[in-house]
Amino acid sequence: MTATLAYLRVSADGQSTAAQRHSIAERYNVQEWFVDEATSGATKAAQREGFAALLKFARKGDTVVVGAIDRLGRDTIDVLETVEALKAKGVAVVSMREGFDLSTSIGKAMLTMLVAVAELERSNIKARQMAGIERARAQGKKLGAPKRIDDQAVANWRAANQATIQETAAEFGISVAAVKRACASKPAVEEQ
Repeated sequence: MTATLAYLRVSADGQSTAAQRHSIAERYNVQEWFVDEATSGATKAAQREGFAALLKFARKGDTVVVGAIDRLGRDTIDVLETVEALKAKGVAVVSMREGFDLSTSIGKAMLTMLVAVAELERSNIKARQMAGIERARAQGKKLGAPKRIDDQAVANWRAANQATIQETAAEFGISVAAVKRACASKPAVEEQ
């Protein structure tokens, strides 16, 4: 006996799967629902609790319905691997927003193109972000979190106490790497 299964995912706390559930339930008689909440699409599908349960449950002849292809993953490789894993079990995948059955050759071709376009857009967003960072640097703006460690104080204390890097790290409650950076960037000032 084959079944229609549904997979729902939201990536942040406070988001709800209710809209996805409603749109799928309007068109399909779903026997089993699988949900991942507050789970990033960047997390591989197989590592998501709800999707792992779906993959374990799905049987040959079943159909998995998703509201949109991005519910399966954010990058080409993960989405294609996810669809292939389901297809290997004899499970069809239907994406409602894109309006096609991803188990067919036409559906798979469309999937590859859609995911590639989405990946290209993410690359463009990243490029624009990097250009903005470079522009801010060129304008002399400080980027990142404010510095919490006074490199000069660390270097001076270490020199004054003839302390090891580990002793200095313990004294200031910072990492060994932070002590090394502080001492390398700020030579100790001799007190007069």
